[in-house]
Amino acid sequence: MNWPSIAVIPLAALIVASGIVMAPGVGAAQNSSAPSPPPYRPGVGDLMTMTVQPRHIKLALAGRQKNWSYAKYELQQLKEALDRVVRTWPKWKGLPLGGVVDAISKGPIAAVSEAIAEQNARRFATAFAQLTEGCNACHQAANVGMVVIVVPEASSFPNQDLRPAKP
Repeated sequence: MNWPSIAVIPLAALIVASGIVMAPGVGAAQNSSAPSPPPYRPGVGDLMTMTVQPRHIKLALAGRQKNWSYAKYELQQLKEALDRVVRTWPKWKGLPLGGVVDAISKGPIAAVSEAIAEQNARRFATAFAQLTEGCNACHQAANVGMVVIVVPEASSFPNQDLRPAKP
């Protein structure tokens, strides 16, 4: 007795009888007039929480650990994250987001970059605090002043060692 062939025949008959198997295109015509959902567009808050805030945290921790190569990397990642927010939301609540972000962060980002290049921990801490103040000034300008960013005290990335690599 050949069990697989016996089991397949009743299963195939059941599938055909139940209408599960359809010819290609059957049913597609019914859905062709339905509008496609719009592509996912994360909100400004989502982008800030997903992309900007983690970079801000990692940048602070890298500077605190004097891991200058990683701090340089995270500063670039932070700039790119802010650029993505602005590209996704050129205007937000009537504000030209790009102009606001540039006006508030350009100077502090440059100061952080200089401190990293000099490998100056004291200057980095000062510049990073100014950058953080800029974040909060941007939040005030955007009428979301209840979102207050601080210089992080601890890592929220326990699975990442942010100390400089040993040679």
